[in-house]
Amino acid sequence: MPAKSRRSTNKSAAKAARRRHKSRLVRWFIRRVVLVMVIIIFMPVVLLPVYSVVNPPITTVMIAKRIAGASIIKAWRPIEAISPHLVRAVIVAEDARFCAHAGIDWQQVEEVLLDTEDGGPMRGASTITMQTVKNLFLWSGRSWFRKGLEVPLALYADAVLSKRRIMEIYLNIAEWDKGVYGAQSAARRYFGVSAARLSAAQAARMAATLPAPRLRDPARPSRTMGRLAGVYAGRAAASGPYVACVLN
Repeated sequence: MPAKSRRSTNKSAAKAARRRHKSRLVRWFIRRVVLVMVIIIFMPVVLLPVYSVVNPPITTVMIAKRIAGASIIKAWRPIEAISPHLVRAVIVAEDARFCAHAGIDWQQVEEVLLDTEDGGPMRGASTITMQTVKNLFLWSGRSWFRKGLEVPLALYADAVLSKRRIMEIYLNIAEWDKGVYGAQSAARRYFGVSAARLSAAQAARMAATLPAPRLRDPARPSRTMGRLAGVYAGRAAASGPYVACVLN
């Protein structure tokens, strides 16, 4: 075979080898991406029943913060060691129909949609269950994609966990200040007491902090936050049947 033909053949073979190698790399990458997606999808399905008896050691939100170099302060407390004042205040502040819905407050969703159609401001309709699964398995920020993932996870969580357990998990993984997670850590940070010893007024201030934990300080509330906490304290005192699924 002439030298020129051999060189041409060798070049063609080299190109074919590079294409095969590139194709193998692409297939390897696609398989890994699919595997990660399957794990992400099925991890909550497996872990939520486990979390009915085992306390979550960490959440995806905490993991993301640690990767970013932020410090994490957390301390788990069973719901029996958390002030009932805080349980009541958080329910009336975050999800007044917590005991009545099955993970999604469809009544609230309908009201939000109607308000939006009428030109009102866009607002959320997250339940405590939705916030719990978001903190456990998803990520912070606003997006319709994440909201879409929250819905089936919240319905599943409500099916496999009791309301009391959902509330216990939420109170222990919610962020109450930058890098401060759980009612116990927050009570120590703000008031120098354990979560069990929070007063009604302190609990109402902590509940008022949850929507914006990095901007609000329950130890030094603004006038607006103080008024809001007063509203929550009043509602909590009269919550009775609205919290019966958690506080018997």
